Amino acid sequence: MYINQNDSVIENNGPVINSGNRGYLYGDGVFETIRIINGKLINLENHINRMLEGAKAIFMDIPKSYNTSFFEHRINHLIIKSNIKEGGKCRISLDRVNGGTYLPESNEIDFFIEVYPINENKFILNSKGFEIDLFMDHQKTITSLSNFKTKNGLTYILGAIQAKKKGLDDLLIMNNKGNIIESTNSNLFIVSNGVLYTPSLDDGCLAGTMRMQIINIAISNGIKVYECNIMSQNLLVADEIFLTNSIKGIIWVSSYRTKRYFNNTSKKLIDLLNRKLI
Repeated sequence: MYINQNDSVIENNGPVINSGNRGYLYGDGVFETIRIINGKLINLENHINRMLEGAKAIFMDIPKSYNTSFFEHRINHLIIKSNIKEGGKCRISLDRVNGGTYLPESNEIDFFIEVYPINENKFILNSKGFEIDLFMDHQKTITSLSNFKTKNGLTYILGAIQAKKKGLDDLLIMNNKGNIIESTNSNLFIVSNGVLYTPSLDDGCLAGTMRMQIINIAISNGIKVYECNIMSQNLLVADEIFLTNSIKGIIWVSSYRTKRYFNNTSKKLIDLLNRKLI
């Protein structure tokens, strides 16, 4: 496998992050994770747009050359060089350049791109449904950065650790108003009477690229979608729950505490997703 560090392409077989990297020292950066299917990038433009909006939100100086074509050319070079012909994933990081402590010396950007193969060459619905619960220890505060993938991920990390300790597959994150907004690595949808409900971006969930795809696919296929507040009682009366992210596509949830769920809508939507994107 190969990586691209500021247009220096090197083999990914050892340490590559330079001393003083602000993403490492302070979490001073944004990132995106992009799915590769048949050796091709999926939904790239939406990922790049969100990444650049996030970089702007944390006051990075974005070069005029940074656009979808700029990153697409470099990622495709790594895909070919790494011989990824089917399934894979790419991660792009934008970090503020070295220098300073909490006050940076510059707002210029370093970029870092890495690619990896994965076994699946399309979106496949999990055969065993996820078992989930609520993450009660920490909440996600609603801020102007809530919708972006910044490198401040401790709430998600602690939630994932807690899920493992409890023998669960995932935990749902709440905001500081007590509304359920997402899981530790995915956006949240619930299904009631054939209608999809998902937390609003105003509630502080990630503005997921797959979330956007599923909303658009559902609407174009006659399925109603509402963005609204989600509370624990909504989970208990739902017919289905599923999670979405850019790598897995759709993950169906089989249980929340003692409640059990079907996966009919999840099956339908992942089929429509594969037809649209592959």
